[in-house]
Amino acid sequence: MHAMEIQQSWRVRLSFKNATILVTILNVMAVLFLLHGFLSSSSSSSSRDKLSSNQLSSVHLKYIKESEELRLAMQPLELIKRVREIQQEAYQEPKTVVQKDIKQTAAVDLSKRLKDLRSANDAASIKALEEWRKRKMERARQRELEKNGTTTSQG
Repeated sequence: MHAMEIQQSWRVRLSFKNATILVTILNVMAVLFLLHGFLSSSSSSSSRDKLSSNQLSSVHLKYIKESEELRLAMQPLELIKRVREIQQEAYQEPKTVVQKDIKQTAAVDLSKRLKDLRSANDAASIKALEEWRKRKMERARQRELEKNGTTTSQG
């Protein structure tokens, strides 16, 4: 019976949960070991190469400064200024042109309206005048007929 108790105790100890925990602990230990190896190798090599890296960085900085100065010296500053001026003029001119166009179209529109009103007034006046003439002529004819009618009835 003692052997059965040992087998059951091993089954409890080697469950899936316990096995997962054991594998996780081993993985964490492996990661720590690898990190320690990487960090110790980079710190030892960096301490050895500190003097040469300082010299390289100063040379590199000098090279960067010189190249930046050359790049700035080679820029066509006058051309850049002129291009900016032209761009500003281009943005300013359409506003004045648009204002002139608006004023001009408004003036043209007003003149067309005035011409239309004059022609409409002229047409209306002529029509009214013709109607007045027709009425006058009708009245004159009626008077003439009345005169003729009264003279013929008298004679």
